[in-house]
Amino acid sequence: MRRRRSAATWMFANPFGLWTDLAWKTGEMMMASAQVIDHRSRRMLAAGAVPSARDRREFALMGQEKVDAASDSTRAVMAQFANAGAKMNARATRQMLSGTSALMSLMCSRSPAQFVARQAALVRAMNGSASTSASLSAARLARGALKPFHARATANAKRLGKR
Repeated sequence: MRRRRSAATWMFANPFGLWTDLAWKTGEMMMASAQVIDHRSRRMLAAGAVPSARDRREFALMGQEKVDAASDSTRAVMAQFANAGAKMNARATRQMLSGTSALMSLMCSRSPAQFVARQAALVRAMNGSASTSASLSAARLARGALKPFHARATANAKRLGKR
């Protein structure tokens, strides 16, 4: 019986799904940021030269949020770099075994048609190992770096939208 993968599992194993999710999250963050900037700009204008204590807290929060998001983003990227070594070794081993298996299969071909079919399988195994690894790694890295900024922007838009 064949196991079915969940949509989330498929997305994180598929470069197209990862890049699509990244684009979606970026768009979401940009929309939320525009709402927050609009709200805070109007609030600054209304506060004038002597902002209230509540306004001063909100204005101070703006700067601290940016520092915190940048710090969290850097931490996420560094964690992915630290974790990448083991994952890359495991992935390289799987791809090496896949390529070796395809090569051995090619060498055991009994007819020209079988040779051509197995040669195509070997080319797919070799091509897939290079492009998929690079794309998945870059997309995951970008997604991890974006996550803290996205979280803060969307939370602020939600919080400030209630006022």
